[in-house]
Amino acid sequence: MDRFELCRALRSAGVPEAYYEIQDCPHGPCTTARYFLEERGGLWVVGVQERGTREVWERFPDEDRACRWLHDRLTDEGPPPVPPTAEEMDQVLHGGEGTQRRAREALDRALGEARGRTAEEPRSGGGRAQPPPAG
Repeated sequence: MDRFELCRALRSAGVPEAYYEIQDCPHGPCTTARYFLEERGGLWVVGVQERGTREVWERFPDEDRACRWLHDRLTDEGPPPVPPTAEEMDQVLHGGEGTQRRAREALDRALGEARGRTAEEPRSGGGRAQPPPAG
């Protein structure tokens, strides 16, 4: 794979151009950090550019290996998710019941307190609080 094939492969994979800068290939606007690939003194280097500083991570004797390394980094989705156990699913499905019960109890208390205040201290003005009389 050469750098031009890498550019096409990354576009086909849907990797945003702002994530990488490849020598002699057009690239998108700069983000805060992005990978780069370039030739330096007969070696192909891959690294990260951040805040105007380039840090080389790997050096390769040929373009193919450098391109494949960068392709792998930019297209790897990581390990597949691990399905939850039966106990974890039960907690997800039913663990919220206690939270909901406590929330209902807190709401009932708050409504009860509000009703108690209203019964003891009726407000004038249709239930709205009135400013204190000027004195």
